Amino acid sequence: MNKEIITLGHGSGAGLTRKLISDVFDSQFQLPTLDDGAEIEHRTVVSTDAHVIKPIFFPGGDIGKLSVTGTVNDVSMSGAIPKYLLSAFIIEEGFPISDLKIIVNSMQEAASEAGVKIIAGDTKVVEKGKCDGIYITTTGIGYLPENVNLSSSKIAVGDKILVNGSLGDHTVAIINARENLQLDPAPESDCAPLNGLVKIMLKNGEIKFLRDATRGGVATILNEVIEESDLGIIINEAAVPIKDATNALCGLLGLDPLYMANEGKLVAFVSGGTDNLISKMQSHKYGKNSALIGEVTSELKGVYLRTSIGGLRPLLMLESDPLPRIC
Repeated sequence: MNKEIITLGHGSGAGLTRKLISDVFDSQFQLPTLDDGAEIEHRTVVSTDAHVIKPIFFPGGDIGKLSVTGTVNDVSMSGAIPKYLLSAFIIEEGFPISDLKIIVNSMQEAASEAGVKIIAGDTKVVEKGKCDGIYITTTGIGYLPENVNLSSSKIAVGDKILVNGSLGDHTVAIINARENLQLDPAPESDCAPLNGLVKIMLKNGEIKFLRDATRGGVATILNEVIEESDLGIIINEAAVPIKDATNALCGLLGLDPLYMANEGKLVAFVSGGTDNLISKMQSHKYGKNSALIGEVTSELKGVYLRTSIGGLRPLLMLESDPLPRIC
């Protein structure tokens, strides 16, 4: 790979993305964190994100809904309560205003569901052929309650790992729409705001750390969390919720659901008992298939999958995601 140019892999959220941030941006900006959001003054949390998904419209959502829910979720993963959004649009000359209206309406519907207000923004138009329809950036602002202090540094041996539902749904929906596979019924993206679910989780469980499993999927998140520790993680394959359609497509294309992007799924590290917490999560519409999938251990270092036959398979950090433009 040519190290002097940007490749699609640098936008995948995997190893190349983290290296780009570390080598280029962090070296100049001295970022306090490599996460999507950061806590600033007076327990205010700010997060920003750019959305370049292709196709713009897909089963379960569109770029507008995605731009709102993705940023709401980034703010929420710190334990903060999202309140406001700012949005900027880069639109290609010739883009149908009727499509733009649909996208903006989707944004407002998603914002209303999440209980946030879109308060400001900007619009730029570029020449035809200089932008793939429309790109949207969103910045979210929220506040962190005084009793909430989530951090990966708190993760310890014995902590349990939960997810709030089936993995890979968003990626499967995008692949089906992008490649015109005509799967019937068409799989839908899990694109959804998770701040309501997070509120329930913080009230009913000993939550140490949260992260939404977007680009790179659950496996990438788990590797990021423990890469600078001496801890290990074992995921139980039989416990991971995956839809039949996702499994079928993964088998056909040689993909792994644990590395596939989600837009409505989170990973939680939890101490103490989990039965009541999982029950409360399952009572929420975005947590119906919540499950305990693994545990933190000191017996080994790294992330491993305990397969259905009892063996351990390493889940390594990928350099790049093979599916660009997924969000």
